[in-house]
Parts: sequence; C-alpha cells; structure tokens
Amino acid sequence: MNTSNIHPKSLAVILSCLLFILMPLLAFGISLDEAKQQGLLGERLDGYLGIAKPSASPDTVSLMKDINNKRREVYKGIAAKNGTALSAVEALAGQKAIEKTPSGQFIMQPNGTWTPKP
Repeated sequence: MNTSNIHPKSLAVILSCLLFILMPLLAFGISLDEAKQQGLLGERLDGYLGIAKPSASPDTVSLMKDINNKRREVYKGIAAKNGTALSAVEALAGQKAIEKTPSGQFIMQPNGTWTPKP
C-alpha cells in the first residue's frame, strides 16, 4: 500500500486529531487509557481500535465504537484533502498508532491475533 503521497502536514493533522480523539472519554465509564492498560482494547493495523479481550464490557465496546467513528471521519477528511485513498490514510494512521503504543499494551498482528507490544 502506497502512503507516500500523503502530505507531511497531513501526518501532523492525523497525529493531532488522534491525540484529541484519544483523550479519556469519561461518559463511557472507562477511559481509553484504562481500557488499553487493562488489555481490553488494542490498536489495529488499519488505524482503528479493536477488542483485544472478549471480556470487554459494553461501555468499553461503546467507547471503541465512538473513537473509531471519530477516527474514520478524520481519516476521510485527510484522504479527501490529499486526493488519496482512505485505506492509505488508515494504514499510515495504524502504523503510527502502533509505533506510539507503549510496551505491554495490545496490538493486532497481521494474522489477526492480539499480542502485547514488546
């Protein structure tokens, strides 16, 4: 997947938007940081969150869906602005999110399994 046609300023926008989106959302009863630290949610390769443990509560699932919807809107805007495929923006965002994931938190492997980041 070619992500080289995404403007560097767009990458800064992606990262800024992700920081805004990733701020704790107290209305869900659990913050994203808590869900990730508990191993309930993890970062996927496609730039979205996923359920890393089946024991995730309905609040955690709602939190994930809300954040993923916000991420999708940001990615769509970046793709439109740069005239690139949404999938390219998602892949770049996923790569950056996984790079920034702290050691021990869950990331999805290419084969679809969840593992703690080394």
